[in-house]
Amino acid sequence: MLLAQMMEAAAASPDREVCGLLLGAGGRVEALLPAANVAADPVRRFEIDPLVLLRAHKAARRGGQAVLGHYHSHPAGKAEPSPCDAGQAHGDGALWLICTPGGDHGLWRAAGEGLHGQFVPVPLSVEPDGPDDH
Repeated sequence: MLLAQMMEAAAASPDREVCGLLLGAGGRVEALLPAANVAADPVRRFEIDPLVLLRAHKAARRGGQAVLGHYHSHPAGKAEPSPCDAGQAHGDGALWLICTPGGDHGLWRAAGEGLHGQFVPVPLSVEPDGPDDH
């Protein structure tokens, strides 16, 4: 399950923000693409490795999965956008999946105008991976 993968990564790195991309189609997240957090202060911020981001967008243009947004963890915060997140957001409709090492999570859509976006909560529906998941 994708959400479990993200939670495991956050739990394995409880003192640093983990991050990556949400890939899929039609608003449905179908895969996670983990990325290195290259932020100067990865304890309090995240910055997705630009090379991973560039490669994902190039793959999407060649018919691969679309980049729907990204995920990251808040080691010492809540599973909701922080003021720092708002400062990084663009009102582009991208999905922001945020989790904590303790297992909380929330899904948000970047909305609004300009560089300092606002966030709208998005209902998160988790589907089982296959017939073995009940």
